Amino acid sequence: GRGAHELYCAAAAHWRLAQQRAPGEAKVRVYNPDEAHDGYASPHTVVEIVCDDMPFLVDSVTMELNRQGYAIDLVIHPMMRFRRDQQGRLIEVVEAEADPSEATEESILRAEVTHEDDAGARRRLKESVTKVLDDVAAAVHDWREMRHCTAEIADELESNPPPIERAEIQEGIQLLHWLADDHFTFLGYREYDFVARNDEWGLEPVEGSGLGILRGAPKREFTPLKPRALELARSRHLLVVTKANSRSTVHRPAYLDYIGIRRFSEDGEVVGERRFLGLFTHYAYRESPLQIPMLRGKVKRVLERAGFPAASHDSKALLEILEAYPRDSLFQIEDERLFEIAMGILGLGERQRLRLFVREDPLDRFVACLVIFPRDRFNTMNRERIARILCEEFGGSHVDWTLHLSESVLVRVHYIVHCADGIPADY
Repeated sequence: GRGAHELYCAAAAHWRLAQQRAPGEAKVRVYNPDEAHDGYASPHTVVEIVCDDMPFLVDSVTMELNRQGYAIDLVIHPMMRFRRDQQGRLIEVVEAEADPSEATEESILRAEVTHEDDAGARRRLKESVTKVLDDVAAAVHDWREMRHCTAEIADELESNPPPIERAEIQEGIQLLHWLADDHFTFLGYREYDFVARNDEWGLEPVEGSGLGILRGAPKREFTPLKPRALELARSRHLLVVTKANSRSTVHRPAYLDYIGIRRFSEDGEVVGERRFLGLFTHYAYRESPLQIPMLRGKVKRVLERAGFPAASHDSKALLEILEAYPRDSLFQIEDERLFEIAMGILGLGERQRLRLFVREDPLDRFVACLVIFPRDRFNTMNRERIARILCEEFGGSHVDWTLHLSESVLVRVHYIVHCADGIPADY
């Protein structure tokens, strides 16, 4: 539906943007085309990008446009090979079959979004898209080094084990290898020391240890820990797997997964942490928890405590409940609470009852609510009503949800109620 003149003007505009670009630079332009300046008019605001070709580019940019509230009408994303001089000036477009050493692979991305009249809003959109491109570039550039860190940490745990249970150390080593085996998208890494300042205990970033999205200077030189977070930080366990309190700007708009490996002194006291931020891959969500380090032991302990004969209906039903349990929560939940919730779900059988199971985040940031109700009563209105009730009761700022449907007459909806001011004590 585009005329030749409009297509020519749009291509020429992007061509002009590509004329000069330094290595690693992301060129971004956000504008409203008009006849006087661009030779054509458009009902949309245009976002033009020229940058190094890299993974996660299109989904990260479109994710940011959606996050900023803009409806996307069109995305065009050719990859082109340019040869440039030492000043970054474009010399020629290189054919696909030419020697790759002669050219750089560059992404040419054009997105057309909801018309934005406000020049300040367009400027902020440009800044936010540029920030996302910087995050993508940092994560992609440091990916191999972050992945290598898992091997180094695993080797260190094997050769110089901390003074905690050997079985826990071995499970931690296996988890690190599992993460590196395409089960985790590494986006950031940093090391922290556990120190006291002005009678407060907290985490202090180790200078120069940041990689990926944590590569730059930290926002804080010292982060004091609240009582519950301090208690968790001091616990004599090797691993902490939870959710960070910020959404990813790269790849998927989910809350970042946080993998912490504690450092111990010779007498077994926690003295620091090595922290990975990223996202579990789809392989991690598809794999049975019986095959995943850290989860397999947790699931087996629940099955053993239940005591059902291995071939019985109850044993198979309990295993199905555990395998279908939200994977993020399965990493975070303690054995005792997992047993209580799984047995509570099992006790429902196929009776069409409404049930709510609640688990608090140990860092006091959110409440995980598993709601089970009859399938024939599941609809958008009831799902949203339950979300509003939970948000009000827990003083939440917003609610995320995921749905599990099966052949059962019961539906499971997993709500995460985010509590910006902490979980209320009297809910």
